[in-house]
Amino acid sequence: MIKVDDLSFSYTKEAFISDINFEVKPGEILGFLGPSGAGKSTLQKILTGVLTRYSGSVIVNGEEVKNVSSNFYEGIGVDFEFPSLYEKLTGRENLKFFSSLYIKNRDINELLESVGLLYDADKLVMNYSKGMKSRLNFIKALVHDPQIIFLDEPTSGLDPTNTSIMKQIILEEKAKGKTIILTTHNMHDAEELCDRVAFIVDGKIMALDTPHNLIMSRGAAKIDYAYLVDNKEIKNQVLLSETKIDKQLTDAILENKLIYIHSSEPNLNDIFIEITGKALL
Repeated sequence: MIKVDDLSFSYTKEAFISDINFEVKPGEILGFLGPSGAGKSTLQKILTGVLTRYSGSVIVNGEEVKNVSSNFYEGIGVDFEFPSLYEKLTGRENLKFFSSLYIKNRDINELLESVGLLYDADKLVMNYSKGMKSRLNFIKALVHDPQIIFLDEPTSGLDPTNTSIMKQIILEEKAKGKTIILTTHNMHDAEELCDRVAFIVDGKIMALDTPHNLIMSRGAAKIDYAYLVDNKEIKNQVLLSETKIDKQLTDAILENKLIYIHSSEPNLNDIFIEITGKALL
């Protein structure tokens, strides 16, 4: 659905993003992870046709983005981080207006209900909370049933309940075969939702793989455990691959002195810092 070759882009004379190469298959969720100013949003703007003065090739849904036809926008849905809504219209009126711009449409009431906004559908958007606007902006990107969905920090500003609802809808869209590009600095969202993630720093992709492969390739899983010796708690750690030869662990199990045991592997944030030398801010 998406194929990017040797992509570079510059706002000034110096390249802002450069040497970008990747592909995205139908039904895949690819996450762009990186700190603020890394180039994530710029890359999304190129993929969605907002920025077209790039070098290299960017094929989205079979079309070179800098030469797209009007039909291109029928196939993509975009949810930028900052809502683009008409404040003096109601939530329902916003969706009706945006759906009128497309040939194919989904049921507006179903979309409103899916994000808990059906009860507030006829309120003016100016009276919506930040989270309500975020949810309305999200379903606005789905109103024409696009095959490719671009999401920029979709759970930002949402409470845990609505974050969970949003993630469930994203996974449901994936199950329908939709291709999803997720831009975020939230590692938990990336681990839960993405089939693959791309670490982007200073306009370059530093790593691209599944969250599991990135974690396991960079840090061996460990076991943390504690056991009793003369009524004192002793803590220890051993590589998962070496548990069989750890005498303290074996003895603690055989003598029923084990207090706790659990695995401890690096998380995606740890791997991001190790690979890029930067933290997500």
